[in-house]
Amino acid sequence: MLAFLAASALLAGSCTAPRAIVATGKVTPQGEFRVGYNQGFNLATAPLDKAGSAVKAAASQAASQDRVDYSEATTQLQAAALAYILDPVQPTADLSIRYGIVPRLDAGYKYAFGSHVFDAQYQLLGPTGTPENPGQGAASGTTYASIGLQFATQRAKLPSIPFLSDINSVLNFRANRNDLLIPLTFSQSFGPEEEIGAISYGLVYAHSWVSYGFAPEKIYNGAVKVPELPLQSRNFSSFGGFVNLKLGYRYFYVIPAVSLFYQNYGNYALLNGQSTSLSGITVVPSLGFQLRIPNFTK
Repeated sequence: MLAFLAASALLAGSCTAPRAIVATGKVTPQGEFRVGYNQGFNLATAPLDKAGSAVKAAASQAASQDRVDYSEATTQLQAAALAYILDPVQPTADLSIRYGIVPRLDAGYKYAFGSHVFDAQYQLLGPTGTPENPGQGAASGTTYASIGLQFATQRAKLPSIPFLSDINSVLNFRANRNDLLIPLTFSQSFGPEEEIGAISYGLVYAHSWVSYGFAPEKIYNGAVKVPELPLQSRNFSSFGGFVNLKLGYRYFYVIPAVSLFYQNYGNYALLNGQSTSLSGITVVPSLGFQLRIPNFTK
């Protein structure tokens, strides 16, 4: 298990804010802890569209040259770099801990191997008991609902993929981003107070703020060296839905999940007065593990 976690950390080292929704409509009961690990994959159409064989060949050729003349291929390299920062195609992983603060509110922290995530969840519907001490009306099939708020911050970088490393050596690309995620979750309990799990589904709104820039050293427009592009700030919204299945008994659960997002990333300035626009769909399948630590003092 330790070897698996270490391998996942290395694979997810390029870091992206976690967007897999593995929570149910029931928040962590007051005084309890939940510890989790989640492994997923961020599959986005925008970077796949920008990473064709011609772009990979252009990146390799440019990286091997001491001087690069600005061309349409240079524009495509920048678009590919931006697409991977905005929504990378890569494995994702995170470790999390949550605590029940009051009967209908919990809060938590996730470390996504480079991205720091803080979140809270408020329960709108359903009882607030535990499997050992069910609340009034708790039974198998009981409906729960909650709304969450997640904030993630990270210094973004390109994934460790050969052609992206070539791109970065040519463009000297830098970026950082912050992400806000608001999931509205509904769930039906399996057993009283999710004793043996739940099925959950809902809608998600997300908003991202990105700053980026290019500082190339060897790109020229004729005899003139192309000046760097200072940090640019952009933001965009994402809309999506999700479904997950929580299965286990009282203290340990396995949670397969899938989320789907659509986003129009907008228009982005590039070197040499050029620009590009991006949009696409993202699918995030994941598999999580959760350990429930009851409040033994009650």
